[in-house]
Amino acid sequence: MRRAGRFLRDNALLLALTALVVLLWSTPVVVPLKILTVLFHEIAHAAAATLTGGEVVRLTVDLRQGGHAITAGGSRFLILSAGYLGSLLIGAAIFLAAHRGRSDRAVLAGLGVLLGGVALWAVRDMIGFALCAAAALAMLAAARFLPVAAADLILRLIGLTSLIYVPLDIFDDTLRRSGEISDARLLATEIGGATVVWGALWLAVSLVVIALTLRAGLGRGRG
Repeated sequence: MRRAGRFLRDNALLLALTALVVLLWSTPVVVPLKILTVLFHEIAHAAAATLTGGEVVRLTVDLRQGGHAITAGGSRFLILSAGYLGSLLIGAAIFLAAHRGRSDRAVLAGLGVLLGGVALWAVRDMIGFALCAAAALAMLAAARFLPVAAADLILRLIGLTSLIYVPLDIFDDTLRRSGEISDARLLATEIGGATVVWGALWLAVSLVVIALTLRAGLGRGRG
């Protein structure tokens, strides 16, 4: 009982935020955080293309939580695999930075700079550019004007939403609707295997990453 009480006390904020996000998951309130996770997904594709010798032709994100990264060259295996898992790793890094670090405003400002750079570098459609630029400006403003506690809360919400969104998205895109176009289906077509196999593998990896992230963060406080 004492151990359970200590766990609840040490992680009260995280548990409250998780409950809040889950309760509001299907409402417009969480949509901006979902779109941000989709943007991370496309940025991960773009980063994988660039790091493996390819190039980014264009990147799009829309209000319906859809996105697309058009790339040329590079490793198709890594590019296609990077979307879900890359966005999850970004979310996990943000979660841990908020949960254990003391540089919340600097991390938030860094994210703003990153998103602003991506908007100028790769986003070519007006809606996607507006969404990316708005997120960048909001983060930079929050880092500049809000107190550290508020910046910490924003980072926790971003990281937590990614940890929840990615495995649900993998399941929906690659297992529940395996016949439709997805990264897993493209990988199956271009590399081999089956859509559901790649989807199941990514889902398993995502759950391991989430478990390791929570193990590293829960109950440790801010270091």
